[in-house]
Amino acid sequence: MAKAGNLTGRKRNERITAYAFVAPAVILLIGFLVVPMVYTVYFSGFKYQIMRPDKMDFIGIQNYAKLFSDKNFWVALKNTVYFTVIVVPVQCAMALGLALLVAKKFRGVSIFRTMYFSPQLTSMVVIAVLWSVLYNANPNTGLINSLLVNLGMKPVNFLTNEHTAMNAIIFMSAWQGAGYQMMIFLAGLQGIPRDQYEAASVDGATKFEQFRYITLPGLKGTIKYVIMITMIQAMKLFTQPYIMTQGGPKNATKTLVYYIYTQGFQKGNFGYACSIATIFFVIVVTMSLAMKRITTAND
Repeated sequence: MAKAGNLTGRKRNERITAYAFVAPAVILLIGFLVVPMVYTVYFSGFKYQIMRPDKMDFIGIQNYAKLFSDKNFWVALKNTVYFTVIVVPVQCAMALGLALLVAKKFRGVSIFRTMYFSPQLTSMVVIAVLWSVLYNANPNTGLINSLLVNLGMKPVNFLTNEHTAMNAIIFMSAWQGAGYQMMIFLAGLQGIPRDQYEAASVDGATKFEQFRYITLPGLKGTIKYVIMITMIQAMKLFTQPYIMTQGGPKNATKTLVYYIYTQGFQKGNFGYACSIATIFFVIVVTMSLAMKRITTAND
């Protein structure tokens, strides 16, 4: 009985120690995620102007009624979905291609890994400013248009044309973010046993057949994870349009997060911005659950 009592006491101490280690993370999670979410939903029911914090009028669901009839909201939602639908497969494909490249053992491979991952270590603000210069419509200052002119082509207004602005941001974003997903894919590739490739090679399988029947199935879980995190990051698009286009031209790059910012902090409609943020949260959670269900059904 004494031995059993000591064992129980040891388990109790281990549980207390575990709670002590977990507690800081839980407190931070509650303080910086749960509490702001609750306050966001709360303020969405008020007509609340930041410039007049002393005046708050409860209006119930009127902010939501206004939101669903707001053309700018639907434009922002369309732009956000468009960006997500395009950038997720492009970025994931780029990341997988880079991972397959740097997974090979050759001289100087570590240098290439560092080069491909380095954009992820650089501030998005810095990268957005850099690419704004690269995209500049003036051939004398814009490197890309300078190359186009030297090739006998006409300069392109990448960021001032409503038909090209979002695509320019998509390309830049995929380039910047591919390095992080590349490292995840690289870790997944290292988990695939090499003897499978050796056996397939002996059986006469081509490189494409090895990729199709060994690499892709071996990366199935990794691909699901990468797609999920890339989709969530894409839905939060803000810095690029804020720095590069200010939501223009003609609202072509206005996203939901950018619209929340303009309503809440530029126009001072804090209550209305909270209602948009609440709907945005519901959309992201719904898309995440739908993606999880789709990937689970394919197992």
